[in-house]
Amino acid sequence: MEKVKNGINGKVTAATLLVALGIIYGDIGTSPLYVLKAIIGERPITEILVYGGISCVFWTLTFQTTIKYIWLTLKADNHGEGGIFSLYALVRRYRNWLAIPTIIGATTLLADGILTPPISVASAVEGITNFKGLENIPTVPIVVLILSALFFFQRFGTHKVGSTFGPAMLVWFTMLSTLGLIQIFYHPAIFKALNPVYAIRFLTEYPHGFWFLGAVFLATTGAEALYSDLGHCGRKNIRITWAAVKVCLLLNYMGQAAWIMNLGEGNLLNGQNPFYEIMPNWFLPFGIAIATLAAIIASQAMISGSYTLISEAMNLNFWPRVAVRQPTELKGQIYIPSVNNILWVGCILMILYFQNSTHMEAAYGFSITITMLMTTILLAHYLYYKLRWNGWLVIALVLFFGTIETSFFIANVAKIKERWMFLFFELFIFLVMYVWFYARKINNRFTKFVDLGKYVSEIKELSQDETIPKFSTHLIYLTKANNRHEVEEKIIKSIFARKPKRADVYWFVHIHRTEEPYTLNYNVSELVDDKVIKINVNVGFRIQPRTELYFKKIMQELVANKELNLHTRPDGSTKYNSEPDFKFVVLEKFLSVENEFALKEGVLLNSYFLLKRMGLSDERAFGLEKNDVIVEQVPLVYQAASKIELKREGNEEAKA
Repeated sequence: MEKVKNGINGKVTAATLLVALGIIYGDIGTSPLYVLKAIIGERPITEILVYGGISCVFWTLTFQTTIKYIWLTLKADNHGEGGIFSLYALVRRYRNWLAIPTIIGATTLLADGILTPPISVASAVEGITNFKGLENIPTVPIVVLILSALFFFQRFGTHKVGSTFGPAMLVWFTMLSTLGLIQIFYHPAIFKALNPVYAIRFLTEYPHGFWFLGAVFLATTGAEALYSDLGHCGRKNIRITWAAVKVCLLLNYMGQAAWIMNLGEGNLLNGQNPFYEIMPNWFLPFGIAIATLAAIIASQAMISGSYTLISEAMNLNFWPRVAVRQPTELKGQIYIPSVNNILWVGCILMILYFQNSTHMEAAYGFSITITMLMTTILLAHYLYYKLRWNGWLVIALVLFFGTIETSFFIANVAKIKERWMFLFFELFIFLVMYVWFYARKINNRFTKFVDLGKYVSEIKELSQDETIPKFSTHLIYLTKANNRHEVEEKIIKSIFARKPKRADVYWFVHIHRTEEPYTLNYNVSELVDDKVIKINVNVGFRIQPRTELYFKKIMQELVANKELNLHTRPDGSTKYNSEPDFKFVVLEKFLSVENEFALKEGVLLNSYFLLKRMGLSDERAFGLEKNDVIVEQVPLVYQAASKIELKREGNEEAKA
């Protein structure tokens, strides 16, 4: 069964279909605002240009969106959740190197998302220049104002406005199909464009036709969102709504093409946007308003998707820990201030730099082709290893989609010159993910686990030694050890070294990140009667851990159930304070000055600890209150300096 965060499962109702319509089709649904304008540009109108462009759009939507994403990729259902990190969680055990395509795919998806709000909103707002007397009105300030307001209101949650998304997108797609049908009536021959022969002729016969694929690709840039939002709506709802959405999109594309053909061969668009030109004059104000609302919905979907992407990246150890808020009680709805600020600044810089949607069209879509290629690699492993598909069939599918996506990538390479400054942002995201993931692996290699049983007698003796001041009634350590009998060696040293930590009960809490998105359960092991207790909490990769809250709740349940004799012993509370006496000890590593690094390891580890200092502290990341936490610093010795020649002065005189 598809378990999803809003409670929508595999059932299909009018309500679930409306939710799907409002949540996942913003990006791909607003493509008609700019796709055909980008394909035609300032070139003379010819049948091969218009029919060929529409044919390419149709077959791109069919191959990439319908077959690859709707039919194939939605099969990769991680307990109802989708997206590149969910797909990675399903296949990571089969190949270690799959982390690289995951990092690349997530990087490009997040980076290119910065262009989605400005290009969508700008394309919609520019419709006001169709009014007489407003041809030269500056639209950039309006776009900046809309985007700034959108990012500002993220902190309050989107559940209230979100309820309007479904009906609004229903109006949008109804408008698209209606406007398109009206124009098709005047030029029904446009249906011939669905013949793939026109697409082939366009790519092979039209001058530089292959390079037009960069503009054609804009029609499918939202396809990745169909998979990423699997958890919001469920597979069945997405597949059913896509059938209707695709028809509406194609009708509008063909309606625009029909209007262009009626201009006559050899004529130019002269900067006109066919999307607005097919609207009757009396309807234009309503059309602009509906388009702007649809663009805002597309932007909102991208923003929410970015929060989810970074949240998953943190929980799968691809991103430094940052503050995460939950503005509403809705499960899964999160707000990440740092990501919100980065996206806002990025979107504003994009609109200020490009000034209008026409310039942004040239830069848009490049990164998504890379994301799609990376998804193809991960999907192939899923089909082969998890679904046990025939190897030759998987290879054939990889070659088929790989050829299409590589062609789009090559055509989009021409956009590098328009987006060279954007590559620095993408490089920054990639390096952060790469450094964090692989430096953590190095860090974990130097984590030594020991058998807790060897120290049982010493722990009991320390607990009963009244000559040692009591550190806390309940002492809690966070441990990475999966084995119930093991803990890190540094924890044992923390208990006994320097000032021994005497406590009545020693707790060892392990937060286990599961490959399922919304798991939340625990088990308890009593290693020493009423003295040493190990708790394993299983937390899904889409849930932000609240360790202290979990611990208190578990402790209350154990007391209420009269387990482990905790109900018969004092908990450290007094008549002055009813709260139990407990302390969490967090052990933080730092790079020892004794290290002697090779270049690669030195850069990797120093960058890792720099990011760690810039990110969220361990106590905040694991949901611990500062007043209940003791932080201890532990040196990490990766490679100790070995060649030290230290001579004592005056040795000869001393011997004499």
